[in-house]
Amino acid sequence: MSKKKNIIIENVSVIDAGAKGKSVAKAPDGRVIFVTNAVPGDVVDVQTTKKKSAYYEGFAVKFHQLSAERTTPVCSHFGYCGGCKWQDLAYERQLFYKQKEVENNLVRLGRIAIPELMPIIGSDDIYFYRNKIEFSFSDMRWLTPEEIKRADEITDRNGLGFHIAGAWDKVLDIKKCYLQADPSNAIRLEIKRFALENEMSFYSPRMQQGLLRSMMIRLSSTGELMVVIQFFSEDEKIELLLAHLANHFPEITSLQYCINSKGNDALYDQDIICYKGKDCIYEEMEGLRFKINAKSFYQTNSKQAQRLYEVARNFADLKGDELVYDLYTGTGTIAQFVAKRAKRVVGVEAVPEAIADAKANAAANGIDNVSFYVGDMKNVFNEAFIAANGVPDVIITDPPRDGMHKDVVAQILRIAPAKVVYVSCNSATQARDLALMDEQYKVTKVQPVDMFPQTYHVENVVLLEKR
Repeated sequence: MSKKKNIIIENVSVIDAGAKGKSVAKAPDGRVIFVTNAVPGDVVDVQTTKKKSAYYEGFAVKFHQLSAERTTPVCSHFGYCGGCKWQDLAYERQLFYKQKEVENNLVRLGRIAIPELMPIIGSDDIYFYRNKIEFSFSDMRWLTPEEIKRADEITDRNGLGFHIAGAWDKVLDIKKCYLQADPSNAIRLEIKRFALENEMSFYSPRMQQGLLRSMMIRLSSTGELMVVIQFFSEDEKIELLLAHLANHFPEITSLQYCINSKGNDALYDQDIICYKGKDCIYEEMEGLRFKINAKSFYQTNSKQAQRLYEVARNFADLKGDELVYDLYTGTGTIAQFVAKRAKRVVGVEAVPEAIADAKANAAANGIDNVSFYVGDMKNVFNEAFIAANGVPDVIITDPPRDGMHKDVVAQILRIAPAKVVYVSCNSATQARDLALMDEQYKVTKVQPVDMFPQTYHVENVVLLEKR
């Protein structure tokens, strides 16, 4: 091997799956190689892109042997689109490596004793499982290497699809996405066709101009369908497009739009206008109905969300006389899911709109033993809050990817509930928090749940009990 940074390392065996979807190989000099486009069992030549004292990063440029763990990706955009990085890995092996990652993180990062993990709960639907998906418009779509090699003049630069990682102003034009069920693809393709036919301009992130900005599709288990389109400015062609969608897709039960001329396309501070139907759709879970509006958070895999919540409720093992705190409650779905088996549930969340949804849903579901509070967890969850609401018997916590703030962990340790059920979308930060609690709490159950097939993401639920 030469001393240059970007070298080719030949004939290396890929031995494991690593973090963030990368696979792991070993270089002849003993360093780890993180490979972006190979799976365990492949034998490859790797073009390195980064060299550090302990590892390389790179991608496979030649395959000498293909792994038995491989499967053929179904999506024509695989390899360019970053949404489903594991489509080339058989689903049962995806589950194997997800479970292994959870165990490694808890043991290696947390350095805590854990019981044998329960077998990961896989998803029945490994494609078309998302209830929400967002697409972006761009007047400068990303060109594939094949298109660039052809060297022809490319005139169709408008794209509607997903942003390319590392290229904030480029969008990969999507022909068919396998993440969301019909009529999702048909709606997206028809919007693009109609826009081009009627000379509606696609947004330019660099120039901050162009009419069509983004679109969101939400499907619900009750059969309802929401479409929300973001426009950059007022234009008479908006009515044309919305009327066409309403006529062409009568199954749309909520057709909404907004005019967003600010620098980013976040919806949360925008006025959403309902063009046709209701301003919401509804999800159902165990007879509970949850109102979902354009800004609502709801787990994006509805079927697996119910399984995840069932695990959390089973771990809590409520008898009916407990006070339960649901930290980072979001729209209160877990709180309401466990309420019928508890004496009282108290939910806390930082997003005011989420708490408004939680209160409205609880009232609509006739649940009167839940209370919801809004505020930053590390500030709200204090001694005065405990004094006002009581010392909980059980805490359920479902924090964002960064995990719990250290002040929140410290407060849990101070009030010392008998059980803590920790739901996490990032077992690395979960492991960090568990280590902080290890002196007072023992991990007695660990249950991984796969919410996102074809990706490296995995949820994990842990039961902690007082030592």
